[in-house]
Amino acid sequence: MKPLSIGSRGSALALWQAEHVRRLLRERIGADATIIVIKTAGDRAVDVPFGQVGTKGMFLKELEDALLDGRIDLAVHSLKDVPTEMPAGLTLAAFLERDDVRDALVSRTGAKLDALPPRARIGTSSLRRASQLRHYRPNLGVAEIRGNVDTRLSKLDRGDYDAIVLAKAGLDRLGLSQRITEILPAEISLPAAGQGALTIEARADDAELIDRVRKLDHAETRACVETERELLAALGGGCQIPVGAWARIEPARGEDQQLVLDAVVLSPDGTDYLRRQATGRADRARELGRSLAADLIADGADRILAQGGGTRAGSAP
Repeated sequence: MKPLSIGSRGSALALWQAEHVRRLLRERIGADATIIVIKTAGDRAVDVPFGQVGTKGMFLKELEDALLDGRIDLAVHSLKDVPTEMPAGLTLAAFLERDDVRDALVSRTGAKLDALPPRARIGTSSLRRASQLRHYRPNLGVAEIRGNVDTRLSKLDRGDYDAIVLAKAGLDRLGLSQRITEILPAEISLPAAGQGALTIEARADDAELIDRVRKLDHAETRACVETERELLAALGGGCQIPVGAWARIEPARGEDQQLVLDAVVLSPDGTDYLRRQATGRADRARELGRSLAADLIADGADRILAQGGGTRAGSAP
């Protein structure tokens, strides 16, 4: 079989992820692959606020175009960046075993979240994180930050921010775990749907390749992230809405396992806060996501999300 081509963004984190998949393809299915760097709209607009450029697929479209026209065979994404509505002709062929789902605080002085002074400037690109921070510490100054991980850390180090919040998994993958000041508990910052998981996207009609790539799939991760994404889809879209979701499999009585799903919906300023938990069978993952979304909507989630100014579909870095 000829070498496969993997499309990737050019950031250090994206290239680490693509190289990780390239290594797994070689080790598990004996397939060689090359990595092709493709610049996306989100990469070109690094200093433009999300609200001005729109967010739907801004870190994926060019990669997906390259898949559809055959320039690449596979694309690797952080799953939290992938909108719940897939383009025609493409599919998520595999979900790799999930890494740490949590958010991490990196502060300039080493102060933890509770010790940051009032009006401290906290940088994040995520409306979900910003809303939860404003809910937990309304006296902090939460501000948008753009750029890849290294750029954000540089902005922190030069004093533009007192602290920033990033995905722990990304810091771990880049060997930057030592920069973490505090791992934020899910009670304070519930992760984004799909956070910590990588996914491999392929053409839906390439059945032979999908069958081979599926050998990299991790069943427990698939059940959990499909639950989260089903909830997100039922609530209206992608990652740039103030919604957190975290599903995990926990042991129940005897040898049975149950899927536990936590979800939170907030207004952008964090004042409206709706959080619920549901449990169900691991083999009925999507049903659990839809069910909890319906409960949230019944409790007023639609009203809260309407305060977000219409940003109900998209992706964020």
